[in-house]
Amino acid sequence: MKFTIKKTNIKTVDSIKGYWKNEDYKNLLELFDFADAASIADNELLEMLSLAISDFEPPEAAEIVLKYKLSDHLNIGQIENLAHEMLLDKIAEEYPEIPLHYTLYNINQLLYKAYNGKFPNTLASIIDIDLTFGGEVTVDKDIMLRTLSELLTSRSLLKRLFSDKLESEKELKIADGIIWELNPQGGTQYQIISSDYWFNRDDFEMDEFSGTLTDEEINHEGE
Repeated sequence: MKFTIKKTNIKTVDSIKGYWKNEDYKNLLELFDFADAASIADNELLEMLSLAISDFEPPEAAEIVLKYKLSDHLNIGQIENLAHEMLLDKIAEEYPEIPLHYTLYNINQLLYKAYNGKFPNTLASIIDIDLTFGGEVTVDKDIMLRTLSELLTSRSLLKRLFSDKLESEKELKIADGIIWELNPQGGTQYQIISSDYWFNRDDFEMDEFSGTLTDEEINHEGE
């Protein structure tokens, strides 16, 4: 099926609005031994949490937040190792389990800001897309990644690492970990949130591309 994809805007940010909820802040305040977190006004929760975090040594604080968000995915040994590695490396980009990158990114940035830079700063990209098809298609992360990759230079990290998968008709299982959020904006408009590691301004060699997806690429029939 024929499609046309246009990149209408890309913005680099150092936090994802709405990822952390007020309930998260309250839960974390309790984990950081802050008494009566329920009494704090919503607009003061993040500031108070940052102060509470900064009372702990950075690796200890990292371990607390990692346990809070990832104890269902990582064992205690992995969490302890990550808590120390986060001070040295951009774990949200380098950790081998790509599906965890989004959570690791938000943990890292919470700690980065609480400690005024002791953790490496990592960036995210917010990309506005117009994607049209010659017929009815439900746009999911797989389809978005396939079409978006057509705008990228061959030197981009995504194409260098995953060109074989992007060219395959099989389901793109990497899509869910690379495209953190796919937010429909109405009609043919979409907003993507991902890591600057995968998509930054220099990765794009064009703003518009027209091409074709096969039925297999759209539906993954026979898998």
